[in-house]
Order: sequence, then structure tokens, then C-alpha cells
Amino acid sequence: MDLQNTNKILKVVLSVGDESGIGPEIILKALCSNQIPKNIDYILVGSKKNLQNTYEHLRSLGLENLANPKNLKIEDIEICPSNNDPKSNYGDSSFQYLEKAIEIVKQYPNSALVTGPICKKSWSLAGHYFSGQTEVLAKSCGVKNVGMLFTAKSPITGWRFNTLLATTHIALSEVPKKLTKELIHSKLDLFKDFCINYTDRPTLKVAGINPHAGEEGILGHEEKDWLNDALITWNGKNRGIKLLGPLSPDSCWNTSVKAWNDKNAEKHDGILAMYHDQGLIPMKVIALNYSVNTTIGLPFIRTSPDHGTGFDIAGKGIAQFQSMIEAIKAAVEMTNNSRLLNTH
Repeated sequence: MDLQNTNKILKVVLSVGDESGIGPEIILKALCSNQIPKNIDYILVGSKKNLQNTYEHLRSLGLENLANPKNLKIEDIEICPSNNDPKSNYGDSSFQYLEKAIEIVKQYPNSALVTGPICKKSWSLAGHYFSGQTEVLAKSCGVKNVGMLFTAKSPITGWRFNTLLATTHIALSEVPKKLTKELIHSKLDLFKDFCINYTDRPTLKVAGINPHAGEEGILGHEEKDWLNDALITWNGKNRGIKLLGPLSPDSCWNTSVKAWNDKNAEKHDGILAMYHDQGLIPMKVIALNYSVNTTIGLPFIRTSPDHGTGFDIAGKGIAQFQSMIEAIKAAVEMTNNSRLLNTH
């Protein structure tokens, strides 16, 4: 691949992820869709041989709407197996694809990264001890304050639904230990910077940690001890933001359902969830296949489908690819809005 091409055309670099999963399939399906933006320089990072084999296999199953790898720009990386453990080898390959994709994106100011699903266990078996792609991106870019933001644009109303996670891939028992006033302030800073690109005066909600946001200390003490004060302090320094919370987690997302389905419903611009499943369960239930994982706080835009590797359906030709389409669309939209890009 000639890396000296002009920087004028927006480049979207797609890391195929774990090739034993559905990553190659959903990429080939998405790149054939009329829903993705045109006049984009799409670059795939992975094994050309594997992509071609995937294409031919899916064609043999009767699938026709697929991008032919022969017509795609591919940064071809063939990695020799290091041992007899296929899971470890696929983990090593997907990790190296991600590293190469990051390297390419860094070379172009007008580019974005879309990552296919990976398997954290396979990474670990291959000796890559990261809890997810977000953490690799943060380390590669030398950025400490990044956010795992899940975003989706409603096909019904056009409203953008945003949920940011205060903590990410950690055990539930570790969540109360990780949550601090400083962490909440840093995540709200990132969230504000993201949302003001879409509206001048964002409305942000913050979910409580405990059921019913602690019920004044009866069901948990964190809200009463420090979270309430943390939100008041932050809002005092950011008076242009309407900040609501901490709110009872079991009802915090009720207005999101209404805004997703009704153009006339009351809108909000984002919700800060305290931990992974607290934010991801309502996000996936409401937005279904339109949800996209994006990393905010990087010097470039990174998005990913909001689902896993789908090992159980890999090779069957039945993987849904709407989330990959949405990941590509979101990457293009956000990169074109240069105000979303941070400089570090």
C-alpha cells in the first residue's frame, strides 16, 4: 500500500479483528452496502488470504452482497502461527492488526479507525495482557483520560443516544474501589467536550451507583458520602451544562426510550453510567444493532461495532452487520466534524 497518497480524501482504516469470528464477514457485508458513505478511502488491515477465503466461503453459501477483497485496498499482514493453539494464534494476529491499523491512522490527519471484534481471552493466551482495544489505543497514543462511549443515531427520530462508562472492563467487585471524585470529573469533562459539538447547552444525566441512587444512604453510601458533592462541584465549574443526578439507575434510561422512538419527546444529550453493564444493557436494548462503541479523548476517531466475535455463528453467513455499518458511518461523521478531535 502506498502511504504517500494524498491526505485530502478521508481514510477509514478497518482492523478486521479476530479472524475466527465474524469480523471479516461483517466487514465484507458492510463495504458492499449502499448505506455507508461513498468517496472514502477504505483500507483494511488483516490477512488478504483469509479475507479472500471468507469471501469465497460466503459466496458458496449463496450470499451475493459482498465486497470482493480483490477490489479492496488491503494492508496485507500474514502472521506465521507461533504455536499449536489456534485461539492464541488468532489472538496474536488480531492484536498485530490493531497495532498496524493505529500506525496507519497516525500517519494521516484526515483518517479514522474502525475496529472489528476481538477476543480478550485469545489476546491473553498470546501474551497481550490488555482488557480491551480501548486500553491499547490509550497506551499507543500516550493518553491517560479516554472514555468508552456508546453512541447510536435513531433511525426513527435522528436523535443521537450517548452513554459513557465511568469504569470499563473490570470486575463488578472492583467498581466501588475505582470510582472517585477525580474519575467522575475527568469523565464528565470528556463527555462535555463530546456533546458540545452537537448542542451548545448539553443536558447530561449521571446514574447512581446503588439501587435508587442509595436512597439517602439506606441502600448504599457512596452517593451520600461523595458522589452528590462531586457532581455539584463539577457543575459549579461548568454552568453551561444541565447536569442531573445521581439518578436511580433503574429509571435513568426511561427518557432515552421515548427520545429514540418519538421526535416530540424530551431529549437529553448523554448519560454517564458507573459501570459496564449498567450502561450497556439499556444501550443494547434500546438501540439494538445501531449501537456503536467509540473511544473519546484520542487524537483521532475510533469506532467499533457494539458486539463481540460471534464465534458460535462464524462461517454461517448469518451475522448481522448493521452495527458495523453504523460504526463506519459514525467514524466518518465524527471525523468530518473536526471539533471532535482532541490534540495531545
